[in-house]
Amino acid sequence: MNRITERGLVLFCWIFGLLPLLILSTVIVYLLIRGSNALGLELIFGKVPVLDALLGHRQVFDGLLPALAGTGLLVILALALAIIPGICGGIYLAEYSSPKERRLLGLLFDIIAGLPSIVIGLAGFALTILLHRLYPGRFGPCLLLSAMALAFLIVPYLVRSTEASLRSIPLDLRLTGPALGASKLQNIVFILLPARMNDLIGGIILAIGRAAEDTAVIMLTGAVASAGMVRSVLEQYEALPFYIYYTSSQYSDAAELQGGFGAAILLFALCGLLFLVAILLEQEVSRRLRR
Repeated sequence: MNRITERGLVLFCWIFGLLPLLILSTVIVYLLIRGSNALGLELIFGKVPVLDALLGHRQVFDGLLPALAGTGLLVILALALAIIPGICGGIYLAEYSSPKERRLLGLLFDIIAGLPSIVIGLAGFALTILLHRLYPGRFGPCLLLSAMALAFLIVPYLVRSTEASLRSIPLDLRLTGPALGASKLQNIVFILLPARMNDLIGGIILAIGRAAEDTAVIMLTGAVASAGMVRSVLEQYEALPFYIYYTSSQYSDAAELQGGFGAAILLFALCGLLFLVAILLEQEVSRRLRR
């Protein structure tokens, strides 16, 4: 390979490496241009005084506070339901499964990860109907069913990221525990998992983004346009992705559309906050493991 070809290849890689950053920056700038005028306390709290809204003295129906709270609870609950099965599934694939089981289960998880979210939403909707028929008046579309559907959607990502991180561990580190008399489970818990904690939390960060942005699942399992502040996981709720979808398809004037752009900015900010918390958690865990 001559020098010109090598430089051309490097330039090509740089261009397409920076392309996602350029696209993201363009989207953020566009949202700020279209929705910055809508940002303010009124967008979040409506006409309700801030203190009354935060203390729960008055419900907010003309602001995005319920949608912010609903989205945050939805993501947290979905992660709580998905993290343990996802990491345990990845551990089994990497450390316990035979090559044949690894290929079969890996293919199954890849198929699930590739399913359109609307299919998962329809499955959740079918479960909602079944529970409503079995327990009339007790179960219906709600936050818990949405979180369960989202958890099913993100588990394959966690399984695959956990498997890949564990299988990339060098052989000398993998043999450290058994050489000191540790059992296989002790070696996994105390040596292998801490050694790849950064990768595991990276997979969780990706799952946060997947759970926060999905609309097709939640619109079929519990999200509504106006429900007020969520009080129970067995009630319907508001969510920013559904509000953005609903506003973009049903807006009546330019001000309402601008509010949809403002909601998109808030969704970006909420995802950024969740990512920041995950990164800080990863740094704290890494600091404790180095002691």
